[in-house]
Amino acid sequence: MELLCIQSQEHPELPKAELNAVMECENIEANLNVITEGLVILTDIPDEKCSEYYEILTIRLGYTHEVHEIITTSSRDTLNDDVSSIDWGEYIDESFAVRVKRFTSEIDTVATERKVGSLILENCNNIKVNLKKPKSLVRIVAFKDTVYVAIEKIKLNKKHFEETKPHKRPFFYPGSMSPKLARCMVNLSRVKEGQLLLDPFCGTGGILIEAGIIGCKVVGSDIYWKMKNGTAINLEHYGITDYRTFNLDVRELKMYERVAAVVTDPPYGISTTTGDIDGEDIFKEFFKAIYDNMKDDAYLCMASPHYVDLKPMADDVGFEIVEQYGIKMHRSLTRIISVIRKKNRLMKNK
Repeated sequence: MELLCIQSQEHPELPKAELNAVMECENIEANLNVITEGLVILTDIPDEKCSEYYEILTIRLGYTHEVHEIITTSSRDTLNDDVSSIDWGEYIDESFAVRVKRFTSEIDTVATERKVGSLILENCNNIKVNLKKPKSLVRIVAFKDTVYVAIEKIKLNKKHFEETKPHKRPFFYPGSMSPKLARCMVNLSRVKEGQLLLDPFCGTGGILIEAGIIGCKVVGSDIYWKMKNGTAINLEHYGITDYRTFNLDVRELKMYERVAAVVTDPPYGISTTTGDIDGEDIFKEFFKAIYDNMKDDAYLCMASPHYVDLKPMADDVGFEIVEQYGIKMHRSLTRIISVIRKKNRLMKNK
């Protein structure tokens, strides 16, 4: 079986990297086929695993907007015949709508939606078209002359990333990370449901909200009491109860159990300080403090400014940089998202 993913085009690399990371940590057995930017197909999925994988992807992914099960792969010339040959009674419940998405294709969107809709109605009894709230969504995706006919079985909660924007939280502070990027970073850390994730510079709790929503246990700390307190308020607001928050300097951090992942956005900038350290020293001290609080082979996903070279600091402590992605913020700043793995102790001592 095959799953079709329509991804965000906000960044050329992060949507695919996030999908790869989720497939890795959730042991999803499939081949990832990038058709074009924004369109990815997972192929060779075992039939008995398709529903399970579908659910995992819709729960976890941030930079993927839609996931659909492919019914058939067609072409512009054979689409009508292929649609007519499908037993739509297996896929549609009561009402449906047809939506067309184009990627470098000259297919007529409105005409195709109408034609496919009429062919489905001819094929099925006791169903009707409902364009506002259909129980079933038929998604037609066209790339050049290839047309994918798919069905949406699980809806992604698209409203979530709008409802959790920083200014809509009970506790707000300027400069918070967007929910989509926070979710992506959580996924890049390869953390799983039920595992413990730490953000030692938790701020208003944006990263912890996203980790909590996908089922992680979360711990946050911050040197400022109002941030620690505000994070707790925000977590409670979004129904996340399996959490702990602390008001302390990262250098004092001694976790009651080693964490499976660390995801964080350390403070940086000319006017930014944390306690009695500032500048690049924040990152040096952070790596030293965090190492013994992480399980062996655990991942750290963090943001940093482009002008800070993390590699020598990470190498010195016993980390290795696995992936890095740049996000242009403005003319003078590019934010670097780094995926960093903690080497196990035997590897570190070699």
